[in-house]
Amino acid sequence: MARGGYGDVVLAAPVTVPYVRYSIRGAHWFLGRALAQLLAVAKIPKQRVDGLAVASFTLAPDTAVGLTQNLGLTLRWLDNVPMGGASAVVSIRRAARAVQNGDAEIVACVAGDTNHTDSFRRNTSAFSQFAQDAVYPYGSGGPNTSFALLTSYYMRTYGAKREDFGKLCVAQRNNALKNPLALFKKPLTLDQYLNARLVAEPLRLFDCVMPCAGAEGFLVMREDTARDLGLPFARLLAAIERHNAFPDDPIQYRGGWVMDRAELYVQAGLMPADIDFIEVYDDYPVINVLQFEDLGFCSKGEGPDFIRANTFEIDGTFPCNTSGGQLSVGQAGAAGGHLGAVEAIRQLTGQTLGAPVAGAKYGLVSGFGMINYDRGICSGAVVLAAD
Repeated sequence: MARGGYGDVVLAAPVTVPYVRYSIRGAHWFLGRALAQLLAVAKIPKQRVDGLAVASFTLAPDTAVGLTQNLGLTLRWLDNVPMGGASAVVSIRRAARAVQNGDAEIVACVAGDTNHTDSFRRNTSAFSQFAQDAVYPYGSGGPNTSFALLTSYYMRTYGAKREDFGKLCVAQRNNALKNPLALFKKPLTLDQYLNARLVAEPLRLFDCVMPCAGAEGFLVMREDTARDLGLPFARLLAAIERHNAFPDDPIQYRGGWVMDRAELYVQAGLMPADIDFIEVYDDYPVINVLQFEDLGFCSKGEGPDFIRANTFEIDGTFPCNTSGGQLSVGQAGAAGGHLGAVEAIRQLTGQTLGAPVAGAKYGLVSGFGMINYDRGICSGAVVLAAD
């Protein structure tokens, strides 16, 4: 059955709580700051927000419902979205349906995490039952080893070189240098990328995201609500999500996007060539390449040639991760999945913090999350359009 469209649902008020490497504050503080910024941008009292979608790894023992009491919210609609890098796309889809069906008028989608000196170790040690039972007893722990496995497989199978992944990392760093909120402030050269210290073969330092603390947020509402509030907005043209795709693949070399991408473009009324920029989930560069292929910008296995043929910079060909992405902005836990959505809204509404993509009308945001040793099990994408 084909999914229904999203009609007049729009996204507005993109906000960021600036990232810091470490913080003694809790996730509640960062999520509360994101909500406060949303209210300030929209110039509305918090009573106008009657829906909330929350993504956070460090909010525990609370979930979204506990946060409502901390923030003094009384809601008609609430969702807790523990899907990591896919959380923004899933939050958008569900919030949009709530707005369409009258279950909420204005939904705040927020994501954020703290990063104490031991937060990353504690998160990875309790990430999933699968990891605790099947991975850690063999001495492997955390995402670096998992993505080293996926990267090595992709390189052997499709002929990608470290220089190809390096080109993506360098391009994203160049984009980040235009973004005042990016944590990485220095240029990155290909030589620096290639000669960085080894983390988990074949991954080196600049292949890996840097955990940090921060938050992202935006509002979902109907177009007439946004116009009444005087808010610039991006239209939601299409959205897909898929979980545990291709479970019989011996190792992940594709994601759930490929199962639904035809419907994504039909719903949007567009083709891949119509997209002006893309914001992909980029905790490691191999995942960028899977999204290029699985979202139809090139065929499976053509990722290396696609990389060699494009610049990926804001003022070049195929602008990708125009804020710098997580690899150069930082990964504030679950907020990493919202980074691209917030940047896409900014690009399409003329509110960029860095450099704009000239004449951008259509942007695609892709999400990927919840790695279990040899695969990520959540994926999704949305297509957004300028007003």
